[in-house]
Amino acid sequence: MSADNNKKLKADLQEDGDRVYDIRNYMEICVSDMMDAILKDLNCCTCETCRYDIFAIALNSLPPKYVVTKRGQLYTKMSTLQQQFDVDIIAAITKAAVLVSRTPRHEK
Repeated sequence: MSADNNKKLKADLQEDGDRVYDIRNYMEICVSDMMDAILKDLNCCTCETCRYDIFAIALNSLPPKYVVTKRGQLYTKMSTLQQQFDVDIIAAITKAAVLVSRTPRHEK
């Protein structure tokens, strides 16, 4: 990337009227959206500490899918890709929940 392009990218990523962009890992959205339903079916702790541990472990086992959108824009284009990721996400959350259940970090 040239120095001029790099400067433009930095400018575009900063607030500048209606040119405000977000870079998001779409997998975070997918895992977050699916986690409650999956954890409901599992017999595991759902305290805040365990939920964050499960969330982090699941994300670390999934490939990131970064998207750039204008801030506040819906991620509707990516919704079609979610179907492809569902099986992997379910498996990652389930494995993470089992791991966290074996060695929870919260006080009993």
